Amino acid sequence: RGGPTVPRLTKFEEYRDRYPDFALEKTDDGILLIRMHRDGGPAVWDERTHHDMANLFNDVAGDRDVLVAIYTGTGESFNANWGSEHARSSFKAPAEWAEEMGWYGRLRHLNMLEIDAIMIAAVNGPSNIHSELALMCDVVLASDDAYFQDMAHFPRNLSPGDGVQNIWPLVLGRNRYRYAQLMGQKITAQMALEWGAVNEVLPKAQLLDRAWEIARYLLRFSPIVLRHTRRTFVQEFKRAAVNDLGYGQTMELLGMTQFTPFGGGMRPLDRAWNDPDLWKK
Repeated sequence: RGGPTVPRLTKFEEYRDRYPDFALEKTDDGILLIRMHRDGGPAVWDERTHHDMANLFNDVAGDRDVLVAIYTGTGESFNANWGSEHARSSFKAPAEWAEEMGWYGRLRHLNMLEIDAIMIAAVNGPSNIHSELALMCDVVLASDDAYFQDMAHFPRNLSPGDGVQNIWPLVLGRNRYRYAQLMGQKITAQMALEWGAVNEVLPKAQLLDRAWEIARYLLRFSPIVLRHTRRTFVQEFKRAAVNDLGYGQTMELLGMTQFTPFGGGMRPLDRAWNDPDLWKK
């Protein structure tokens, strides 16, 4: 399928049906709905989703007809289901595989920051895989049963390096981030609201309607103002990416041999590695 590059000019018709795990709808006046799913149900995070998200964000970044983007999930979760390859009992990470995963992971982050449309996250349930993506959006709405967590890294014996370590400290605060990372903490929607990481918490049934309401409100402003405002919003995230993303990824990829359940170097857990309450005694 080819990989992501610096954004080039695109049109919705070129990429609308390109990505099987992303349902895309675009209105005539420039609102793009990005809905993660797997076969119509909740999203599943595997290598296909991991790679395609980088390419999708590249396409969206190149579509200047998109003025506002709504980013959401399907069903009961936003992004909290792992693909079948994560159930392997052992795995030796070849250097080529790890480098490619890092390349896509880095460009997923960078390509999202190249999107000039104002982004609205509608977090419709648990997000314990790359929850920083929702927090990179300009407006963050969450259902009352949502929570944010990072089960992709430290709880699995892997240092965080492909984005969460840049975004969470800026949005949640450095000490909150460090504790949440080390303890595998679930940050509920209400906690995130109180900490300033979420703007509104709503009943699940009202979440998407509210996202559309905000999107239509934003269309009152000129395309140039929307694009320029988005660029100023993400500038600090871009600085952090330039300064720290490559270093964090190096630390993560060098430790991939220790990745649970793929690698060793970690005593057996007393519960499933992907138990959302792993941090609790």
